[in-house]
Parts: sequence; structure tokens; C-alpha cells
Amino acid sequence: MYIQLTNAPRNYAWGSLEAIAEFRGTTPSGDPEAELWFGTHPGSPTQATATVPPAQDAYETLAEWIDSTPSLLGDALSAERRDLPILLKVLAAASPLSLQVHPTPEQAKAGFAREQEQGIALSDPARNYKDPYPKPEIIVAVSERFDALCGFRPAAEVAQIVDALSAANEPALAPLVDLLSDPTNIAVALDWLLAGSTEVGACVAAVTQLASAPTAADSPIADTFATAREISTHYAGDPGIIVAMLMNRVCLKRGEGLYAPAGLLHAYLSGLGIELMTASDNVVRGGLTPKHIDTAELRSLLSFEQAPADLLVPVETGPMTLYSPPAPFSLALVSPSGTSTEVALEGPSIILADSDEITVTDPSGSTATISRGDAAFVSGDVDTVSITGPGRAWVAVAHE
Repeated sequence: MYIQLTNAPRNYAWGSLEAIAEFRGTTPSGDPEAELWFGTHPGSPTQATATVPPAQDAYETLAEWIDSTPSLLGDALSAERRDLPILLKVLAAASPLSLQVHPTPEQAKAGFAREQEQGIALSDPARNYKDPYPKPEIIVAVSERFDALCGFRPAAEVAQIVDALSAANEPALAPLVDLLSDPTNIAVALDWLLAGSTEVGACVAAVTQLASAPTAADSPIADTFATAREISTHYAGDPGIIVAMLMNRVCLKRGEGLYAPAGLLHAYLSGLGIELMTASDNVVRGGLTPKHIDTAELRSLLSFEQAPADLLVPVETGPMTLYSPPAPFSLALVSPSGTSTEVALEGPSIILADSDEITVTDPSGSTATISRGDAAFVSGDVDTVSITGPGRAWVAVAHE
């Protein structure tokens, strides 16, 4: 069974004015359009417009369909839950998102139970855990360039940053330089930065001034200063400016992907991408945001491993590119170019049309045509589909 889907973009302030509209082939609304969601998450209910074959029942959203008919998830998942365990997004960042980290399954379960016992309302801005689920995620670049921060830099790179700051001979930088005289001392430096003292404010101001000086372009850490300068235009005075300097900056080319497991500090800076995650809203923030920051909880979740960024390497087989992170989902990009491409499905799926319409056919012969920028849910009892059409298809699959 197919359920045809559509939704309206979410207008977060960091969103692009044009990118999602261009992806959908629509006229820009004039407001920032940040994310287009497909799933059952209550944050942005996905609208169900039709079913194939036509059904007697009629529900307005995918969430209502699955809640009323959990067998749509397939035998294994329907025994455990009444919602789709994945969330597919089109994400368009015109300015940086918050520095954030997500919990492991054990941390999510324990944190949710703890805050329930404390009586913290789910709508309370100070609430960290909105559900008992982890939130691993991947992002794949759709634009020619997608910039992100992910994980902490190797110690040798941190040492180079400290040397450059030390050479400036600026008294306000001395506390940071002292803390990072051991470049593996990231955890303690982060604690100091997020404490937000007067000293921290002076240090952030000094770093911003250095990054904006004409001499920054000739510095050994010119690229790092460029990141600080870019972020400071959006979050002036935020300690996250310095935290970002200590992180790996990644520039994804179109089709390249990044996996953010539990514990990895990350932030998306700019670009259009396809994001796939488990259907959770558990985000603990560490800066570059006006929202709640729980330093202690952030500290308990973070991995302080210092290593280069590790891109998600896809597997290409003919017209299909498969992204398979160590998570309970996978994402495929299918480019049929007028031919028919068979795609195996290991669970309930969402298929999103990109650049033009696509046609999806299951083994029974049932066919659904998906318009550009819209999607279809494929029930868990369908194990293969054939995709044709002038458009491309993003296929998000939930695994057991």
C-alpha cells in the first residue's frame, strides 16, 4: 500500500528563502523555509492526500493512518509501536544551526524517565528529553556545497590554534591559551567556555576581533578564523564561536554524506541537504542558539574524542547510491534516467521525489506517481519497488 504525502516547510529563522521552494518547484513564500518533514512526528504532521489502492478509510495525516492501522509498519515494528520510527527531512540552512548532541538509547530512556518523574512538562523549554528514543542522523548534500561542524579536531590542530592565539599576545586570550596548553584538554576548556563568565566574554570578543582583522587572512589558521568570523556575524559574543574553532569543519560536495551518532557534537552551517534520523526530538544544545543550554547534561552526553571528520561513504550500484550508517535506517538516492530501477525495502519506507516526478510500482502492480517535492509512504509488507521517471528518488527505509 502507498500513502501519498505532502507537507508545508517549517519557517525557522535560520532557514533559506529560496532553497526548499526551488527543491519543490514552487514560488518562495517570502519567509525562511528551514525544514520539510515526512513522517509521523507531531512537530510537523505530514498530510496524507491519497492511498494506492484507494482505501475505504480516510485519515488526514500519516500519523493517524499508522496509529489506526499499525500493521502498515510490518509485523516486526507493529508489535512495538504505533508510529513510524524514522523522520525524513529536506533541510535548508542559510545560517548556522545550534551546536548540539544526541543521546544513546540508554541515555534517552533514562533521561526521559527522569524528567517525567520530575514533572517537567514536555512543552517546557528547559526539557531535554521529549521522548525515550535516541536520535542518530545522517545528512546528504543536495546543493553543490553543504557546510557543517562535526566532532573535535585532532590535538595537533588544536595546538596550532593555540599557538596562533598565543602569538597575538592578547591578555584576554590568556585563560583559554592556558587551558589548552595541553591540546587534549577539550573537556575542561568547554566547561570554562560554557560557564559564560566575564573572562569568557572578553576572550570571545578578542577572538572575534582577531578573526576580523586584515592579518587573519595570512594566519596559519586562516580557515579557522574564517569560521569564527562567519559564525560571529550571526551569534556575536556567543562562546560557541570558540567551540566551533575547536571542531572539524566539513564541506560536503553534492552527494557526500555525514553521519552524526550519539555523543558527537555537531552543527549544520549552510546548504541544502536530505536529512534522515530516528523520529526523536532529543536535542541537547551547546551554543549558537537562544534556546535552553544545559551544560551539565551536554557534558554527560558528549564524546571528547579528537579525530578528523569521518564522512559517510556510500555504495554506488548503477543508478542507485546507498547510504548505510550503523543505525536503524538507510537512505538511497535512485536516478533512473528514464529506465526502471528495482529497490529492495527492508521495512516501511518513505520515497521522496526530487527534481521531477517519479513513478513507483510494487510487485502486485500497484503504481503511485509522486510529484516533485512530495513523497509517498510504502507499507512494511512491500519488499521491493520499481522506480521510473525523469526525476530522482530519495528512499528512506526503517530497519528493525
